[in-house]
Amino acid sequence: MLRSPDQTGAEEAYDVAIVGYGPTGAVLAHLLGLGGVRVLVLEREPAPYPLPRAIVFDDEAMRVFQWVGVADRLEPLTAPHPGMRFVDPDGRLLLDWPRPQAVSPQGWRPNYRFYQPDLERLLREAMASRPGVTVRTRCEAFLVREEADHVHLRYEDMAKGRVHRVRARYVVGCDGARSLIRRFIESPMTDHGFHERWLVVDMQLKRDMPELGDHTIQHCDPRQPVTYVRGPFNRRRWEMAVPDEADAGAVASPPAVWKRLGRWITPDDAEIERTAVYTFHSLVAASWRKGRLFIAGDAAHQTPPFMGQGMCAGIRDAANLGWKLALACRGGGGDELLDSYESERLPHATEYILTAIRLGGLINTAGTEAALRAAIPDAGGTARMESIQPPLGPGLGEGRHRGRLFGQPVLADGRRMDRSAGHGFVLVCADDVAEALRCPDGVELVTTKNAPDVETHLARFGVRAVLLRPDRFILGTADTAQEAADMLSRQLRPLLPARVPEGA
Repeated sequence: MLRSPDQTGAEEAYDVAIVGYGPTGAVLAHLLGLGGVRVLVLEREPAPYPLPRAIVFDDEAMRVFQWVGVADRLEPLTAPHPGMRFVDPDGRLLLDWPRPQAVSPQGWRPNYRFYQPDLERLLREAMASRPGVTVRTRCEAFLVREEADHVHLRYEDMAKGRVHRVRARYVVGCDGARSLIRRFIESPMTDHGFHERWLVVDMQLKRDMPELGDHTIQHCDPRQPVTYVRGPFNRRRWEMAVPDEADAGAVASPPAVWKRLGRWITPDDAEIERTAVYTFHSLVAASWRKGRLFIAGDAAHQTPPFMGQGMCAGIRDAANLGWKLALACRGGGGDELLDSYESERLPHATEYILTAIRLGGLINTAGTEAALRAAIPDAGGTARMESIQPPLGPGLGEGRHRGRLFGQPVLADGRRMDRSAGHGFVLVCADDVAEALRCPDGVELVTTKNAPDVETHLARFGVRAVLLRPDRFILGTADTAQEAADMLSRQLRPLLPARVPEGA
């Protein structure tokens, strides 16, 4: 929702100010808006970047897009992702890493190929339904000063050359790898050792080329590592390692690109949409929070592209932080709740980055057996994404399943659970547990009476009841009504705002 800045020079007041309006910032603004939080979003660019960038997301991200109301419009614009294949320099298959095509426990297909401008357009259009969210483009934050109970922020409206002042309870930097907010947090970056230059080429086909295939192909050739990715409709991408000393302009020039790609495609087959030389890094911020300042997305972590998890990690950040900030703005949780954002997300994001580094090593070493085992232990020729999905780091909840993502049962009327339950706490349990339990106000109850496949989802964890956070990670589990009641008391009550006594 676009609004004109206040022209009086007075300090504007918000609950949360978000710096950056890419996918991470937009999703966070949506989630905070759903939670009734007053939000200001500042974005220095006038419009979304109009060319491809991220190209893959997973079912976990799609479930978040479902919460914010864009999944049904986004899905027809995507393409299926059948999986990834690793081949040697002669084209022989080294590793087949399939992606299941059936609907996953999250209620969506496991993976999607997409065109990022489509996603950003849908996220921005849907923001019109968030009256508590104010978006200002062509506005650049430049000063942040934290006080005991709020943050002072200044930004310039670059279209008019005017400086504006904001007072917010919290500020979140979703402002990319060169994050201003990370500088104010003064967080160093932990370097995991991967720094490589790659040429990224996006093309649009002029004709159908089934011979290119639907799988992502990793050409494991130490002389010239290459990745091929099919995008939606007629979009295709190639990524190629380039020497550190190579001139970026020369490498990315059309003649050089066509020469490199000649074995697969020619100018008669496609048009170049974009070329860019990137240096892929493996960096994680050591601190994601300082008082009332937070960072998320590329401001907090940068990953090599080999798992397609760069944007997904930012979406996970927003999903984790959004409900916690919304609760904090209502007087719930406290510092322990907000501290859990970093403690849960930092090791989780790091584990994905380390796996991406191992996959990069597999590509660069021609897929030797040793590299294969190092990249994906016990792969045995095939590997599934589920085998490398880590739990959240130490944080909220208890028990052996805490920090694991729970599925999305389908209700008797055919709707997915989250469409009915909203973005709050949910208790999913067997009927016998529900019948002997009084579910507290503000917690949605889902049982086999209203969702026939609840037993299947519970059986994945071997329990009779699970308490879910708004981001659908598990807070705790139980097997009896008494255990469930105790779990609700221990895990839920400390997070919720204190009730004001009647007559106060």
